[in-house]
Amino acid sequence: MASTMDFEPPNSPASAPSFAIRPNHSFLRSISTKEPSNFSEDLPYSPPRLSTSVLSSNTCHHNSQPSTPRLSFTLDNPKLADDHHFQTTYRCISSVLKKDGQILSVATSNGLVYTGSQANVIRVWKLPEFTECDHLKTRGSMVVALKVSNDMVYAAYADCKIRVWRRTWEGVIKHVRVASIPKVGSFVRSYISGRDKMMKHMGPISSLAINISDDILYSASLDKTVKVWRISDLKCIETIQAHNDPINAIVVGDDGVLYTASDDATVRVWRRNFCSGDRPHSLTVTLPAKCSPVKTLALTTDGGVLYGGCSDGYIHYWIKGWFSGQLQYGGALLGHTHAVMCLSSTANYFISGSADSTCRVWFREQDCQHVCVAILQGHRGPIRCVTAFPGCVNNEESEDGCTICTGSLDGVIKMWRVRCTSSSSDNTGKGSSQNACDYFEIA
Repeated sequence: MASTMDFEPPNSPASAPSFAIRPNHSFLRSISTKEPSNFSEDLPYSPPRLSTSVLSSNTCHHNSQPSTPRLSFTLDNPKLADDHHFQTTYRCISSVLKKDGQILSVATSNGLVYTGSQANVIRVWKLPEFTECDHLKTRGSMVVALKVSNDMVYAAYADCKIRVWRRTWEGVIKHVRVASIPKVGSFVRSYISGRDKMMKHMGPISSLAINISDDILYSASLDKTVKVWRISDLKCIETIQAHNDPINAIVVGDDGVLYTASDDATVRVWRRNFCSGDRPHSLTVTLPAKCSPVKTLALTTDGGVLYGGCSDGYIHYWIKGWFSGQLQYGGALLGHTHAVMCLSSTANYFISGSADSTCRVWFREQDCQHVCVAILQGHRGPIRCVTAFPGCVNNEESEDGCTICTGSLDGVIKMWRVRCTSSSSDNTGKGSSQNACDYFEIA
C-alpha cells in the first residue's frame, strides 16, 4: 500500500512540501523560507493550557495583494484553566483499529461518522454505539477529504477525483454511488476544446468545502488552485488561481465567503460577485500567518472567528468585527510542540489536533479569550483529522461539553467525551480528568 503522502503534483517544486498528501516529515516546528523571521525566537515554547491575544501596531508585511494590515505579535500572561475555575472531565469512550492504514479524513452527519483512510474504503459508523453500519468502496485509494451535506457524501481521493454518494434511510442505511467529478464527458470535451476550467485538478486534492445556499462545492489542491463545482450538474464553473504555493485547506462561511490556506504562509479571503462573468470570485484580503505554512482552517458556526493551524505549532485566529465585518488579528494559541494538522469548532469549544499526537480542547470565552481545558492523549501517531459536535453521542443537547472524534496516522479512530463546567467560588478550580477507554476494538 502506498504511503499517505507519496503523491506530488506534476512539475511542483520539491521545496513546497505539504503533509496534506505527502509524507517524509518529522512534523517539527518549521518556519517558511519565503522570508526571514525570528518568530520562533520571539515566542519561546510555553507550558500547556495557555492562550494569548491581542496585539497592535509594529509590523509584519507580506508581499501579496491587497495590502495587509500591520501586525505585531506579542504575548499576554498565560491563562490557565485552573485560574478560571474550570472543572473538566474527559475520557476516551471508544477506540477502533481497522486494517485500513492511516486515517486521513473524518466527517459527521445525522448521527453518523464517516472515516476515510489509505485504503479504498470509507467506513460509516453509527452513533451512539459507534458500530460500523456501512462502507463505501471504490477503485481509488487514499480518501484525503470528506464532506457530507443533505444526504450527499463527497469524498476526494489522491487520484484527483471526487466521488459522490447518496444516502438513503429505507429501513437500513445505504449509500448509492451517483457520480464522479469531473465527469468523463466533461473532461474529454474540455481537453478537445482546450478549455482548462472543466478539467480535473493536476495535483492531489487537499480539502473540500460546501456552500449549500449557492449550490457550490469547492475543492482545493496542491496544484495551487481552487475549483468551483456546481452541485446540481457537477460541472466546474470556475478555476481560482488562489496561491503561489500548494493549498492545504479551505472553509466557507454561511455568508458565502471563502477562506484558503497555503504553504505560502497566508490565509486569503474571497468573495463571490454574481455579476463578474466567468471569474466571480475576487480576492478581498490576505491574512499573514507570521511566515509559517498554514496547514488547516476552522470557522466558528456564526463565522465570527477564523482559526489557522500552522506547521510551527501555533494556531492564529482572526475575529470578525461586528460593525465593519472585517477580520482583525486576535492572537496565537500556543501549546502544541509539532505541526497543527487539523482543527474543528463546535459551540464554544475549539479542538486542535497535532503531529505531537495530542488533541487540545480550548474553551472560547465571551471576550474571545481562549483557555485550554483538556489535552487528549492516547494516539501513537500524528492526529490527521478531527471533528466535534456539542452534547453526548446519544444526541442529547448539552452546553457543558462536546463529543470529539479523532483519526490518526497510527490507524486508530477514537471517540472522546469532554465535559467542562465552571466550579463554585469556593472550589479549588482543579478539574478532574480521566483518560481511560471504555473499550478498544481491533478488526
